[in-house]
Amino acid sequence: MTYSQTLAELEARYPNGAPAGINLVDIAQLKTQNTYSTHLDIAKAMSKVMRADMAAYDEDSSKFTQSLGCWSGFHAQQMMRAVKRQKGTLDRAYVYLSGWMVAGLRNSFGHLPDQSMHEKTAVTDLIEEIYVSLRQADEVDLNDLFAELKTTNDRDAVIAKIDGFESYVRPIIADIDAGFGNVHATYLLAKQLIKAGACCLQIENQVSDEKQCGHQDGKVTVPREDFVEKLRACRMAFEELGVHDGVIVARTDSLGAGLTQKVPVSTKPGDQAAEYIKWLETEAVGDISDLNECDVVLKMDGELRKPVRLPNGLYKFREGTGEDRVVEDCISSIVDGGADLLWIETATPNVAAIAAMVNRVKQVVPNAKLTYNNSPSFNWTLNLRKQVREEWIASGQIKADAYPDDVQLMSSKFDGDALGMEADARLRGFQTDISREAGVFHNLITLPTFHMDAKGMNDLSEGYFGTDKMLAYVAGIQREEIRTSVSAVKHQHEVGSDLGDTFKEMTGGERALKAGGAHNTMNQFEAVA
Repeated sequence: MTYSQTLAELEARYPNGAPAGINLVDIAQLKTQNTYSTHLDIAKAMSKVMRADMAAYDEDSSKFTQSLGCWSGFHAQQMMRAVKRQKGTLDRAYVYLSGWMVAGLRNSFGHLPDQSMHEKTAVTDLIEEIYVSLRQADEVDLNDLFAELKTTNDRDAVIAKIDGFESYVRPIIADIDAGFGNVHATYLLAKQLIKAGACCLQIENQVSDEKQCGHQDGKVTVPREDFVEKLRACRMAFEELGVHDGVIVARTDSLGAGLTQKVPVSTKPGDQAAEYIKWLETEAVGDISDLNECDVVLKMDGELRKPVRLPNGLYKFREGTGEDRVVEDCISSIVDGGADLLWIETATPNVAAIAAMVNRVKQVVPNAKLTYNNSPSFNWTLNLRKQVREEWIASGQIKADAYPDDVQLMSSKFDGDALGMEADARLRGFQTDISREAGVFHNLITLPTFHMDAKGMNDLSEGYFGTDKMLAYVAGIQREEIRTSVSAVKHQHEVGSDLGDTFKEMTGGERALKAGGAHNTMNQFEAVA
């Protein structure tokens, strides 16, 4: 309800005033600032936002969505504040919750690689924290509007701002890794993530206890029917909790995964198991003497063949089959598993290569849509410069020796060069291009805040402990905060000191001991914040 409706309802409930002399206007303010009752309510509301955004994208591919990976609620809050300050709206802005960053930064075991070794509860806790932070941003901004309402001569205009306030709460795409165990474990964890507020779960087709980061070697995939069961587990969790519009992102790591843990059982030619088995690397068996003790033998296309098995018991796929397996994975995830979005983990950011795979999927599922990882694991500068170089050589625009073909292409001397500027132009348009040509509905960067914090602390530390001392902080951080109107420059206000003052006034009136008086140093930033 709007503030006006809330106040009217309270006045009808308490015609003689609220108990203990509490001001109904104050209660209406608190109820308005409390933008969601529970985080399950957030999951229900944000799933509808995502569904509406997906429908809009189907009509116009320029309406893709974006997110940045955040490993704290404060990161998510500051991201949303920046987007709202710049664009005036949070339309199509999401939060990505990266399992990599939970493993690396948010678990009690220390800094860990992306191998599902962190506690399951850490993911739930981070979702909860992010939404607490986003809801507090709502409270802070609405509290400022209510303070303005007390002094304005144009109450209708301020009430219109309050009633039309856009919440900072936005959809979270939550990484559930490979499901953290068997199908029942996946279902139980999915419920916890949804209760914490997740309207979208992203799950990958790796073996849970062999899980690797998508950009490392040693990835092992599961048979498609196994993955379908985990997709069903996520859907059942959504349905049980009443989040009927919940979104599932099915990720395939098959492009870079050359191994599988088990050979599924095929009951008839062309079934899911047979379509998975056909890509295995096998050797012909001419006679029983060709077999070693305890070898596994398959009958394939009328002949006996022995799958190549490693000493650890894993089976190898044939080289060069990754793209075909990706296409089949994607179709199975949507058709059999009921997934809503796809995620194809790639080794390089190449629009044409990704579009080629997606277009094959679209031959079967015309409205297939992707979430794409614009990953910091790619050397974006080197990749894009190499792509430009290769295209220019192929078109005859330059000769092969015009530019280096190795890491030297990263040199800063090419920053202002025609090739460097063309690569940067392609970086600027990469998300637009991939959304138009490859069906990418959502563009995310998994680990930006990991690298941002590392770079920021590096630069500040070098200056502060070096020759610049305080200038390193002032010139590199505070001065820029002030000049770009970053609200956190008033750090006391950002974390809710004015909320406390307001509540003290509501309960104690003139007796309130407030922090925001004349001697509050935050007043130094009043003219610019």
